[in-house]
Amino acid sequence: MENAKILLVDDDEEIREVVSVLLSSAGYIVGIADCGQKAIEYMQAGEDPDLIILDVMMPDMDGFEVCKRIREFSNIPILFLTAKNRETDLVEGYMAGGDDYLQKPFSYPELIARVGGLLRRYKEYGTSEKSGEEQSHVELGDIQIDKDAITVKRGDKQIELTNTEYGILLMLAENRGKVFSLQEIYENVWHDMFLPTASNTVMVHIRNLREKIKGDGDEEELIRNKWGKGYYIE
Repeated sequence: MENAKILLVDDDEEIREVVSVLLSSAGYIVGIADCGQKAIEYMQAGEDPDLIILDVMMPDMDGFEVCKRIREFSNIPILFLTAKNRETDLVEGYMAGGDDYLQKPFSYPELIARVGGLLRRYKEYGTSEKSGEEQSHVELGDIQIDKDAITVKRGDKQIELTNTEYGILLMLAENRGKVFSLQEIYENVWHDMFLPTASNTVMVHIRNLREKIKGDGDEEELIRNKWGKGYYIE
């Protein structure tokens, strides 16, 4: 997205300076917050960035908590910068509402690629435009996906999904019965080249998505796994 606005949140001055210069040279408009509280205040003041790059380990409030608070009123994509790489840490980040993560130390080309991918995904799932006779609603039992409003409801209750989770659900729902491999899901939703390390990212997102869409008393998962093949919705 040309001239996209990015909010960079990191307590490390050197990282803020380097990443800010890198993003600016790539054509992005960069806002800065040196702590979690300032990031929240920035958003609550009515600023409307297209993406947040959020450090996890900050002294006043960790990035997971910042993400949870921002998710109370905004669904813009959030990319975590983290020195943590345990699966439990990744799960916590996605459960907090994060869309993607980049482990420190990271390469600058990879950062730009991740930013570009998230912005493309946000543009794709954040628009209400549709063409021809394309259906605006997809139903999965008592779950309704409204492609115009970009919402998912179970009955009268709205299910809050990140753009990534919404993208996975929509793709599977529109292709019921088709089994998608981890690589196919990643390349179709992330719009990025699949690497072996991306497998865990996809599985964690699906785990989180399953938890969010599961209804009381559900005995079977809506999103099913065909062992060794991939995921599908019947």
